[in-house]
Amino acid sequence: MIKKLLISCIVFVQLTGCVEKTTEVKTEKGPNVVLILTDDLGIGDLGCHGNPWLKTPNIDSFYSEAVRMTDFHVSPLCTPTRSAIMTGQYPINNGAWATFKGRDALTRNTQTMANIFKNNGYKTAMFGKWHLGDNYPVRPTDCGFDTAIHHLAGGVGELSDYWGNSYFDDVYYVNNEPKQFEGYCTDVWFNETKKYIDKNKDSEQPFFVYLPTNAPHDPLIVAEKYAEPYKQFEGKEIINANLYGMIANIDENFGKFDAFLKDRNLDKNTILIFMSDNGTRYGYSADGKLGYNRGYRGIKGSKLEGGHIAPFFIRWPNGKIEGGKDINTLTAHVDLVPTLAKLCGLSIPEDIKLDGVDFSSLLKPQSGELDERTVFLHNRQDWRPPMDEDQTCILKNQWRLVNGKQLYDIIKDPKQKNDVAVENPELVKQLLADNSEFLKATKQNPIYSELPVHVIGNDTQEEIKLTIQHAIGEGGGIWKPEQVSEGMKNINNTHAIEVEQDGEYLISCRRWPKECSGPIWGIPAINPKGLFNYKSIHPDKVRIQIANQILEKEIKVDDEEVLFKVKLEKGKTLLINDFIEGDNMYGVYYTYISKLN
Repeated sequence: MIKKLLISCIVFVQLTGCVEKTTEVKTEKGPNVVLILTDDLGIGDLGCHGNPWLKTPNIDSFYSEAVRMTDFHVSPLCTPTRSAIMTGQYPINNGAWATFKGRDALTRNTQTMANIFKNNGYKTAMFGKWHLGDNYPVRPTDCGFDTAIHHLAGGVGELSDYWGNSYFDDVYYVNNEPKQFEGYCTDVWFNETKKYIDKNKDSEQPFFVYLPTNAPHDPLIVAEKYAEPYKQFEGKEIINANLYGMIANIDENFGKFDAFLKDRNLDKNTILIFMSDNGTRYGYSADGKLGYNRGYRGIKGSKLEGGHIAPFFIRWPNGKIEGGKDINTLTAHVDLVPTLAKLCGLSIPEDIKLDGVDFSSLLKPQSGELDERTVFLHNRQDWRPPMDEDQTCILKNQWRLVNGKQLYDIIKDPKQKNDVAVENPELVKQLLADNSEFLKATKQNPIYSELPVHVIGNDTQEEIKLTIQHAIGEGGGIWKPEQVSEGMKNINNTHAIEVEQDGEYLISCRRWPKECSGPIWGIPAINPKGLFNYKSIHPDKVRIQIANQILEKEIKVDDEEVLFKVKLEKGKTLLINDFIEGDNMYGVYYTYISKLN
């Protein structure tokens, strides 16, 4: 072990983004931590979980060496799970409970897992998918990560991401600056992780690496060689061969990464975790006729078991966490912060209110027990808070109370076909009482009703970018660049803003993103990789409303942007911006805001 100087002082630092409270009292180098989080990989999307078609030999090998949490639960969608992992709080308590409509970002001054590791002397880095905010103050670098290489929004190539990204040879953000990369997205994340570890492996500081892949989230794109072995099953046994190809590529990268750790003699003192963020999306059909879901009903988005039970494998040889054993205790995403803190000897500030519990005692050879607990799954695809009972799942031991009404014994009835609520009225009553008590405290939290904000006027990010993908409103989702390129209109038009400094601000309203600009009435001169079918739209005016001001301008034939100069005072406000076309109004696709003076 490399000895470190004892530091007994406690320093409190107010960062410009997430709060960082530095407390370091470590006397020796702790374990490295690598958390690999896949996207939309369901409980049945692995060979080691019994999938009869998919081959994942490298993950299967890790499975045989790891401790497996067999009753581990996440939220049924990506942002809520990611927010719970990073904060140790349920999404309804950290505010990021949706994947769009202004509730797909953390709240300013949130303390994250990365903050905790960093404040305890760790180097911190992330590579891949963040999906907890694209602007200051909740980008990865604002929330405790020293190094961050990632795409924007919820997936590579979404309309908020760099225009023209397509999984191959894309532009990703390196500490918030765009940079061209070569190769397939998953390969890039793993390769950049290895480069980072090689650079930092001999440091006296241990490292925490968060590696959230965007695969196998759709669009289902992968090199043909990975999908080809599964083409024979497509439409007969499975839904899509490309999904399996994407997972095969993850498996190949995972195998190379594990071999890399062993080659560098890092595997023994590295806590390595493999997990996923929610149920499968294309690995199992709704009628159960195609694909494999390990005997469960429900896929991504569902409160049925298949929507939220997730693989969770962890190995740490030096910590005696190994041996290929199953732990059947109910655990959840909110438990990772307290569990990793305990394993790594990290100090957590007392003012952080965690919802999770430390399950580290379960992982050791002489495994302990956890107190009986209730786990709560609340999320909603809206700016409005999740419902109290409808669209929820309350978990306790083997019991699942879905929508506050249907009760299932998941051991006896994994497909959840036999509602036993009538036979167990006292249990239903107790689970609803647990939920009511939980919500009573939740609703006292300002985050429950206050929207996460994009901060303008802070030197950390001189210009912020707002997109219709994240806009608040009553319209449905719009997230694909193809929808923008073809002129799809959407009424979502509102963004929550916090003005950091009094002053004059410039607001630019655009049809196209700056990196692929074109006239509002026309199309860009460039079509990256030939991906898009461009169509023109013809709004007459742009109208914005902000801080008790309503401003409107006509659009001219060659305008690529309509500019507004507005004087704003420090504080929180809402920006509403619309294109006006005759009697119709729809949200502006891209908006950029910067401070003039």
